[in-house]
Amino acid sequence: MNWKKVGIIAGAVIVLGSVVGFTVYQSRKNVVAVQSGRVVREDLASVVTASGEVNPKTYVNIGANAFGKITHLYVKEGDKVKRGQLLAQIENVQPAADVSAMQASLQAAHGDAAAADAAYHTAVADLARAKADAEQKKLDYERAQGLFKDQLISKQDYDARKAAWEASASGLVQAQARIVQTKAQQDASHDRVKQAAANLTHASDVLQKTIYTAPFEGTITNLPVREGETVVIGIQNQPGSTLMTLADMSVITAEVKVDETDIVSVKLGQPAAVTIDAIPNKVFKGHVSEIGQNAIVRSTGVATSQTLASSQEAKDFKVKVTLDDPPQNLRPGLSTTAKITTATRSGVLAIPIQALTIRQRADLEPKTKAKGAVEAAPPSATQAKKNKEEIQGVFVIRDRKAVFVPVETGITGTTDIEVTSGLKPGDEIVVGSYKVLRTLKNEAPVKIDNTVKKPEES
Repeated sequence: MNWKKVGIIAGAVIVLGSVVGFTVYQSRKNVVAVQSGRVVREDLASVVTASGEVNPKTYVNIGANAFGKITHLYVKEGDKVKRGQLLAQIENVQPAADVSAMQASLQAAHGDAAAADAAYHTAVADLARAKADAEQKKLDYERAQGLFKDQLISKQDYDARKAAWEASASGLVQAQARIVQTKAQQDASHDRVKQAAANLTHASDVLQKTIYTAPFEGTITNLPVREGETVVIGIQNQPGSTLMTLADMSVITAEVKVDETDIVSVKLGQPAAVTIDAIPNKVFKGHVSEIGQNAIVRSTGVATSQTLASSQEAKDFKVKVTLDDPPQNLRPGLSTTAKITTATRSGVLAIPIQALTIRQRADLEPKTKAKGAVEAAPPSATQAKKNKEEIQGVFVIRDRKAVFVPVETGITGTTDIEVTSGLKPGDEIVVGSYKVLRTLKNEAPVKIDNTVKKPEES
């Protein structure tokens, strides 16, 4: 009898335990395990990171301006030179001979011009004399006409004075024609002087291009040629020979390529922290000094303005960061990374970036349906568009539920993002995992599990 009672009691305990276990299981069946964090106040800095290489702010590739053989190199790589210092010499026998010939031609042209000027002045004097003689002969002829009419002179004297006046008139016309002729010769001789001077300028320019001097004070950073080599000038689609590179190493810049999505936040004067691969464990301060205005296709390095077709490839913009205190041992071409601070905020509300998520408006609206209610009509096009509207927000833990709260954000730091509205300090929010945040429903029951888990194997 006792064993029977014991069995009944044991069975009742088992049934009761099963009911309780089933109830607990059902209550926890839809609970989602999440990782949580708190909304805190902190200082944020938005940073744009870009890589590139070290280059002097001012440098020039000195290229060949003439065809010929290098006869002298007066510098070597690494030399410091002053403005106007002689750097190289190309053979100049022919250009020097051309200059001498042009100088002789110019001198001869000046002599011809002087002779033409003298001939013109002589013609002017002859014209004045011819005018005076013609006036005198005209007066004699007019006086002879009166005298011959009064029978005071003979017909022979009258004819002689008439012939003399006609001869002087012809001499005047001839003198006037000689003026025009000598003036033309004078103008032609002066034009020949200008032509000879232009030829001398051309020959002197060709000769000057065989001599290379430093355009500014700096350092020879590249010298790819040797004495005795022949250099050529550039032609269309074919660059010429580069003799050397002269750089002003007093002002050093980091030329970096900034992604097109970040360039809008980069401004002149913004501070930057520059690291150089060749100088590890050291950060150099700098500031943004130049911002490129033309996009560069990342795969080809060609500016979009130089391409005929539009491209959907990723693009970058060139940005120059000037180092405030560059070390003396820098070399052009060293790899560098610049972290440009585009914005800073002090004491702002911030959350981890991974906590931010997006949901469609339709996913946030309650979907309860009264028992026996008639099914609603399909939404209109406007309502359907509104339902697909994406809303940015975070899941706040309230009463063991994840409640979606829309938020507005500000600047983005390295790991956190500023929240300008929607949250208050101390709010507990869902920060992970990524898989949970991607599928978490509004007002879903959750339990907090902040234990560190091993990353899942892919």
